[in-house]
Amino acid sequence: MKKTFVLDTNVLLQTPFALYSFGDNNIVIPEVVLEELDKFKKDNTELGANARHTARILDEIREEGKLNEGVRLENGGNLRVELNCNTQKLPAGWDETNNDNRILKVCKGLQEKGENVFLVTKDIFERIKADILGIVAQDFFAEQVPVFDEQYKGRLDVYTSEDKLNEFYTRGTLNPQDVFHFDLDYDKRSSPQLVINQFLLIHSLSNEKQTALGRFDGKEIVPLTFLNERPFGVTPRNAGQRFMQEALMIDADRAPLVIVKGPAGTAKTFYSLAVGLHKIMAEQSKNYRKLLVCRPNVKLDEDIGFLPGTEQEKIAPFLRPIIDNLEVLIDNDESERYTSEKELKDKIDELFERKIVNTEAIAFIRGRSIAKQWVIIDEAQNLTPKQVKGIITRAGSGTKIVLLGDPEQIDHPFLDIRTNGLCYASERMKGSRLCYQVTMYDEECERSELAYESARRM
Repeated sequence: MKKTFVLDTNVLLQTPFALYSFGDNNIVIPEVVLEELDKFKKDNTELGANARHTARILDEIREEGKLNEGVRLENGGNLRVELNCNTQKLPAGWDETNNDNRILKVCKGLQEKGENVFLVTKDIFERIKADILGIVAQDFFAEQVPVFDEQYKGRLDVYTSEDKLNEFYTRGTLNPQDVFHFDLDYDKRSSPQLVINQFLLIHSLSNEKQTALGRFDGKEIVPLTFLNERPFGVTPRNAGQRFMQEALMIDADRAPLVIVKGPAGTAKTFYSLAVGLHKIMAEQSKNYRKLLVCRPNVKLDEDIGFLPGTEQEKIAPFLRPIIDNLEVLIDNDESERYTSEKELKDKIDELFERKIVNTEAIAFIRGRSIAKQWVIIDEAQNLTPKQVKGIITRAGSGTKIVLLGDPEQIDHPFLDIRTNGLCYASERMKGSRLCYQVTMYDEECERSELAYESARRM
């Protein structure tokens, strides 16, 4: 028996091509969904763009037949628009004019006609209400990645014999077949399936104090190249920061994309700024023309046009964390750093006035080709998969893009830990020789004792 999938508005606002994701089954769009899409069509946001995209798809399908009667799709499915089944009754006290409830009435009406109905919605409360009515409801999974614990971390703890580890020190290479890892209970060892550019913390099986850091280059495990570097005077304090330093220090021709995930206080932004400034100023390299920082914010990206002032004045409040990190980098003498606030501010202002550091809103990157720049996208967990693809594909020759974020802190109403752009990019770019990744751990928080304690407990 064919299934009937009733699509909620939020599914089409996230993925217009969802219409083609249900095989040869029936796809139903309640008329109220068209009304809701119509309200978004003029928005200068990704939601508005997706509403317009959906409208164009439906208009093309409409030319093939009557949507109220059903139109056969190329994949064998059948798409139709249903009215709101106004004769259906909902439980006492439910507002029958509410748009979500109108969609539920369509599901209920089709179910009573004998159709095998499935409501597809990203709205958890609507799925709960569907359960109350006996309607099967599910999320839309087309762009979902695995749960966070199963996502690619870019790093792995492995073990080898003391002899092999000593051989790694002397020869500078280690055969992947000579390392293994344990399961969660440490009662079974197995050979890991290493991924190109994956970072490794290699433990000696017989001497717990003997370790080494390496990277899988696709054939062998090799030592880190930049282990002893101190970019802009910054010293790595843990294995995660050493992995992050390695990924950032490699030139853009070999590592044009770096993805760093992890909790607050693990120095993701700080280290990315430090290496960027080191490359541009300390090395006086001609590889990068300037450092560009973008920090997406849900409210900013949607409402920037309505805020007063210039672009820089509009985005300044959202980039305060960048300034905080620059203050520490520009004056690394902690005892003297804040003795003269004016002097410190003047040093920061000079970076912006000389165009060494630049800031932009995410919305203004679209359509550009960014060449020979060090680009930091902070708080990237608030990007959608479509936005992150748009940013990465903007990279021109010689540009290095650094995506940073904490998947546990998502502010976007349509995103979660499995659908945000940061995790989406991480999973899709896993195994690319051009992408280096590292996930920072809670215990690698270096901001303060309180920050570490709260990350561990909360």
